Formats: sequence, C-alpha cells, structure tokens
Amino acid sequence: MFKSCAVSLLLCLGLAACSQLENPGNVTAADKAVRAQTGDGDHMVSFNAADAPPAPAPPPKRGEQGWPEVALDNGKAWISCDTEYADAAGDGAPLEALDRASLEAAIGPCVERGLLRLRYAGKINPGFTELVARVALVAEAQHVSRRILDLDSSGGQVEAAIVAGDRIGESNWTIWVREGSVCHSACVFVLAAGDNRLVSGKVGIHRMMRISSKATSRAELNRELHEVYDNVKDYLQRNGVAVGVADLMMTVPNRSLRLLSSDELRQFGLDGTNAVQDDLERIKQMRKCGDDFVRRKDAFLVAFDQDCKREGSELETITRCGQTLKQRYGFPDATCPDESPLSEIDVSILLPPSDKPRDAVAERTASDAEQPASEAAERN
Repeated sequence: MFKSCAVSLLLCLGLAACSQLENPGNVTAADKAVRAQTGDGDHMVSFNAADAPPAPAPPPKRGEQGWPEVALDNGKAWISCDTEYADAAGDGAPLEALDRASLEAAIGPCVERGLLRLRYAGKINPGFTELVARVALVAEAQHVSRRILDLDSSGGQVEAAIVAGDRIGESNWTIWVREGSVCHSACVFVLAAGDNRLVSGKVGIHRMMRISSKATSRAELNRELHEVYDNVKDYLQRNGVAVGVADLMMTVPNRSLRLLSSDELRQFGLDGTNAVQDDLERIKQMRKCGDDFVRRKDAFLVAFDQDCKREGSELETITRCGQTLKQRYGFPDATCPDESPLSEIDVSILLPPSDKPRDAVAERTASDAEQPASEAAERN
C-alpha cells in the first residue's frame, strides 16, 4: 500500500513538473498562438487578419535611427562572395546578427566582385523577411548588385513569404534551390519572386492551414481561405507564375506533399526567368542595349533551357553549361555586361580558355547566334 502511494505521488509530481516545463511562466493561449507562428513544423500556415503580425517596416537607411534587434527564428544564414559551394568555403561565413554593422562587415568582402550569395536554411517567417530586406539594403549601399538567394526551406508562413517575395522582387535576386535542398510549401512563394530561378532540388506544394481558425464546417473554412487564396493568386500573377499553382495547392492535404516535376516547374513559371521581370527588362534593355542585344539574349535563353537545364543536373553543372553557352551568343556583352543573362556567374566561374569543356554546346557553330529566337526554338 505504501509503495503504491509513493508511486502515485511520484507520478503526480512528475506530471506537475512536465506541465511546468511545457508551459513555463503560465503561457497564455495568445502567447502559444504567437509561438506557433514560427513553430509550425512542415505545415504552411496563414493567419486570420486580426491575428496576423503587422508587416515589418523597411530597415532604415544609413544615418537613420531605429534598427530594431531582429533574430532569425528557426533558420540560419551565411554570406559568401562566390557561387561555388562544393569547395572548402561551402556556404560561406555564418551571419551571426542582422544589425547594420554586422551586415556591412559580412558583405564588405563581396564589394570587389560585386557578388554575394546569401545561403538560408530554415523556416519562412518574419525573421527571414527582415534578413532579405536588410541584406539587399546594405548590398545596394555597397554597390553589390549581383545577389543570389541560395534557399533551403520546408515552408512556413504565407504572409511572411509574400512580404519577403515583394521585397525580393524589388531588389534584383536570383534564387537557387540546389541539389540536396528543398523549397516546399510557403517557400514556393519566395521562389516565385526571383528575377531568375535555378532549381536542382525538390520543390513541393500542399494546402495551407489557418491559425486561430474559428471554422466548424467545410463551408466556413472555405470562406476563411477564399480571401487568402485571392491574395495568393494576385501575388503569383504579379510574379508571372500560373495561378494554377494555388488551385493545385488546394487539392493536396497539408500533411502531404506534391513534388513538382521539372516540366511542371517550367509550365507554372517557377523555373528560369521571371516572365514579368523579363518583360520589364526587355523594355529597358531595348532602349539601353539595342535590338541586337535583346535578340541574342532571347536566343540564349531558349538554348539554355534546351541544352543546360536537364532533369537531375547539379546546379554547378547547369551554370558551367550556361557560361560556355553565353560565350557562343556574345555574352557578357561589352556595352551592357550587367544586363547580360546570368550576369551573376560572370564574376565567379568564368573558365580560362584552356579549361573550357568541349561539349555539345561548345561544338555548335557560332552561326546559330545569328538566328532569331523563334528559329532557335524551332531548331531545338
């Protein structure tokens, strides 16, 4: 009898201790909801309008006060001044803080090349949004115009992804999902925003779930989600991505995952050049660089899709193929080097003439570059 009571007492004490560990400081339901915003596992979450945190203000410019302290929740970041990631340097130097001084110190070594690669592994949340906004702001101030977001994320918050995507769309980013990395769930909205997207890893989608939903029926839940999906579709349209992505998401349970094939990524507009950005650049480049430049760039992009972006190819293989192909089409262009396609790799992996591989791309005659893009497409 005494042993039974002792066991019961120990069990009660253990349960009480566990309860205190699970809820330190008597965390309220509202506090738990806030914590759930960044601790959502592999789900894609969306907020009721009343519960959503406000979008963070753009970081202040140099000389202005008010750089609030921001931490990366459920994520890590590195800065590299190179596109190579398979060597000893790997992902680059860990980014320990997001204050201006720390970012200037991290980006400073990249000024000479004018290129930075931001590697991010973690959740899509407000901390990630601040990360890309602040890195872009400091990079712009230091004249580092070529920016790569090297992304590995299983997803996160819809609203944070859209805010981050809009900032990415305003600040000239190429987005990578390299082999071994993933871009799932809400990460797909970030991928949509890149000026150019190079994908060798896995991209997957599923249905979103609402935080603090008060729905008690399918009809009520559908009404709650309708407004969110309208915003998502508007966002996809302004980034040149097919709204069918959002429709397909609706059919995949949030505990499942629908991986998109290479063909689907291209059909949906999630791989390669951002169609809206391409239109905008064509208008500017026609004025600045001339008709011949635009014609050669069109032909290059058609050939790049056909010859370099093959299923299962590693990202470094794709970029090296692109570099060889660029020379065939006269890029980087002497008059408009920054506007040349894939200009972010020009400063990093340009091979000496003696080292260039003689592959099928290099063996093609230079006369192909004289063809209009439509003829090049028909040939391929």
